[in-house]
Amino acid sequence: MTKIDLNRFQQALKKKAVDLEDRNRNRGAIAIETSPDELDRIQHGQERDLAIGALDRESRLLGEVRAALIRIDTRTFGICIDCEEDIGIKRLTAVPWTASCIACAQAADSMSGQSWSVDEELLVGAG
Repeated sequence: MTKIDLNRFQQALKKKAVDLEDRNRNRGAIAIETSPDELDRIQHGQERDLAIGALDRESRLLGEVRAALIRIDTRTFGICIDCEEDIGIKRLTAVPWTASCIACAQAADSMSGQSWSVDEELLVGAG
């Protein structure tokens, strides 16, 4: 991987981190709202549950982005943490915070029973 590629990934990851940090500051959607109407309380509860789920996913993603930035600093970015082979540039372009190559990520997901998303399936074909 060239230094230009590495700088491009670093800038993209920093931008993603700032975006996720900004979104995590908006926690108004998880406030508990009271209402005399039972249906309104149910709807507010469902909206709060969705907001909490989104906040949880974004927090985990922020951790992955920060870990990728640390890997850039330690010069291990682009190397699979499982098999220590290079991660394909197409995969890094699509998911720059990834820590695993496609083969290792797919193996880990199949062992945990998770299914691949459409984007990940497309990446498998891209090699």
